[in-house]
Amino acid sequence: MGFRHIHRDVKIAALNLYEGGLLSLPQILDALGFSERTFYRILYLWRTTGDVVKGKSTTRGRPRLLHHDDLEYLLELVRHDPDWFLDELLHLLSTNRFISVHYTTIHRELERAGMSVKKLAVIAAERSDPSRNNYTSKNDKTPVQRRGLDGIVASTVVEGSMHREQYLEFLEHQVVRKSVCPLV
Repeated sequence: MGFRHIHRDVKIAALNLYEGGLLSLPQILDALGFSERTFYRILYLWRTTGDVVKGKSTTRGRPRLLHHDDLEYLLELVRHDPDWFLDELLHLLSTNRFISVHYTTIHRELERAGMSVKKLAVIAAERSDPSRNNYTSKNDKTPVQRRGLDGIVASTVVEGSMHREQYLEFLEHQVVRKSVCPLV
């Protein structure tokens, strides 16, 4: 006979019949159709937990290696200085919190906490000193360039933002000219 679900009420009825001495164990097993081993498993569960059904686990998967306080420590470090490398965070966790985990665990936990590379780049740009901002222009929508041409084709430096006319002139005289005539 294959596995079948035994309703909670049937299990309780079996225990009441057995503990009340109303029927013998073979009679109970024959009437209800489950094995002696199943009955004793139910009886053990009843005597140890007070219920005939195993409690469902509220957690899924492996237990987390970093507790809430450890994750808050990491998040505070990253908020204070977003330029940390994972191996540096690993070292700080090891020396300051006495926790030994793999750097991928740190990366995964930071991602779960909503800390992305994009957010880190925005935090880093917002924390940069004004003298650094004189040489860089920041677009809040794209803090990091992910794709582009291989290598630098052309460059120019402008103070502030580039106007449409300046940009078109740059494209025409710098980028297109260098890509068509690479020796120029």
